[in-house]
Amino acid sequence: METYKVKSTKVKEIIIFGDGNHPIWKEANSLTNFSSPWNDQLVKKIEFKAIHNSEKIYFQFKVDDNQTFTYPSEDKNDSINNSDRVELFFRSDDSLNPYYCLEIDTSGRIMDFKAKPNKEFDFNWNWPSQEIEVKSTVHKNYFIVEIAISIQSLKDLKLLKNGLIETGIYRAKYNQQKDNSFLPTWITWVNPKTETPNFHISNSFGVLKLK
Repeated sequence: METYKVKSTKVKEIIIFGDGNHPIWKEANSLTNFSSPWNDQLVKKIEFKAIHNSEKIYFQFKVDDNQTFTYPSEDKNDSINNSDRVELFFRSDDSLNPYYCLEIDTSGRIMDFKAKPNKEFDFNWNWPSQEIEVKSTVHKNYFIVEIAISIQSLKDLKLLKNGLIETGIYRAKYNQQKDNSFLPTWITWVNPKTETPNFHISNSFGVLKLK
């Protein structure tokens, strides 16, 4: 499986602002090998970073994009599900029974849910609010999303085992069509080798290895 090494930091108190300026991000490894296996269109740069201390793991997406799209809907989940966003899926094992999904739009709103195989989604489930924090900023040519998740919550959900977290890392980019509709380009770290886009299978996951 594809592996990303999550470095540790001795910094105990870390505040995320979603602006990418905290010095801890200079310590983290950079992951940029994202692609859209189902689309020949050029994928703009996506840089993912993660770092952890004894209490939390921190994630950052920096995504090149000069025209982000948010679907106009009063329903938060419907709006996020049809908007530019980044995604993290976590599983306890390759049975995907269950796995947990975080989908975050450019404004920092979260659509979090519990899932089972064959896209059986439970949108009534939410990551405990005291165990997760999200911040974001949108700039002229890029946006940043930063996420902090408690180590304890990952352990409680049986997602962190022996320093490993089996993780899917994704991005949905919505592009305007000639008829003014918007259609997604699906972007992933790990190529699941499917004929059509599908992140909800075991082949789309890699491993985060905490050092």
